[in-house]
Formats: sequence, C-alpha cells, structure tokens
Amino acid sequence: MTLDRREVVALDISAPPATVWQHLRQPDLVRRWYRWDSPTLDDEVRDFVAASEGRDDATNHTLTWHNHDVLTVGPAPGRPSAAHLTVTRSSHDLAGYDGVHDHADAVWGASAEQLRFAVTVQNTQPRRTLSVFGLDAGDLRDRLLDRAGLHGIRGVPIGGNVQARRPDGTLLGGTLVRKSDDLIVLHLHGITEAMLVLFETPAASAPPHGTVGAVLSTYGLDDATFEQVRERWTGWWRGALR
Repeated sequence: MTLDRREVVALDISAPPATVWQHLRQPDLVRRWYRWDSPTLDDEVRDFVAASEGRDDATNHTLTWHNHDVLTVGPAPGRPSAAHLTVTRSSHDLAGYDGVHDHADAVWGASAEQLRFAVTVQNTQPRRTLSVFGLDAGDLRDRLLDRAGLHGIRGVPIGGNVQARRPDGTLLGGTLVRKSDDLIVLHLHGITEAMLVLFETPAASAPPHGTVGAVLSTYGLDDATFEQVRERWTGWWRGALR
C-alpha cells in the first residue's frame, strides 16, 4: 500500500543549499533554530540529527525520520544560489491527528520559519527563547490575542506590517511572514531582530475555547537585556489573561 503524502511546508531560503544543509546536520547549528528552549531540547536535537540522509536526485538532499516525515532541501527553482525546502508527512490517519488539528504540522511550519530566520537574519548569533503554552484562547467575544494587542492580525497580508499595543501600553512592531489556521509567525523589530510564533489550537481539539501557545526566539542578547525581554514577555501574557 502506498502511503498518502501531504506537503506541510514549502519555502525558499535566501542562502546557499549547502549552508541550509549544515544547519540541518550540525547539532550546534540546529539549536539556533529548532523548536524552543526546554528540558528536552538536547534530546530533540539529537533525534533530529539522527534522521536518515538520502538523495532524491542529483541536487536534492533528504532527511527521513522514523515517523515517515521527510525533509528535502535543494536549489530553489530559478535561483541556484538560494535553497528550497519542503516537508512532507504521511496521511493523517498515521499521524498524531485528533480529527481536527495536527499540532506537528504547525510545529514543522514554525520550525521552517525559524530556520529561515536564523540562516538569513541571525546567521552567527546564539539563540535564547521564551515560551508559554496552554493559555485559554477565550471565547469569540473576548479573545486572548485581542487582549494581547493583536486584534485583526489575521487580516494582515503576508509581508504586511503589524503594530500592536500590549496591555502595559508598550508597542510591538513586526512583519507577518506566515499565517494559517493554527499558526502565525512574525519577524519582530525592536531591541533586536526576533521571531514570534503563535500556535492556536481550535476549540474542537481543546474545549471549551481552544488554546494559544507562543515562542519568542531572540539572538545575541547579553544577560541583562535578555532579562528585560523576559520581564516584558511575562508581563505581556499576564496582562492579557483575565
């Protein structure tokens, strides 16, 4: 039986394919973009680099994991100096799918954007992240993201500017780089160039209102500046919760 395949990621990265490939194979480089800081990150990086390497033609390299996820990277069409990356996954009935939402799809989308950001914007900088998960998304009349100052963000086109006023009155500015039903990714401009990923789990998968998770990737900050960012991050979500 042939397994149905779904393409969950397809994007170009303005860097040579060899550079992108290095960021997929070297553990110290994988840590600059993959997932987020957590007690299990070392194990997750180790599992990532343990993927089986292959080639699907003369120019495209592949990585395959035990769950049949396949990542392919090679030259971008018409742009041999840039890379094209895709991720395909098996049909939903073989994946972690609850009939409505597949969180792994969203994580792959976020990881691909974090990879592109790390390679093209923050190539030589170490990363530190802040994250929060499982926040009640609120009902339709009182959404958490609205309270967090992100009202109307889904109406912004890809590449459009976003300006939000957080509950403490400070402004957040950035560029929308990806959005789907369960994922929003922003390139933030401020103290440093940073990336904000917002995960949304629908109410049908996490009743009664659904949940929101957020990951902020920062690069090259000294300890004092990172603590300032952490304090503002904590206050942002605390102020949005009721």
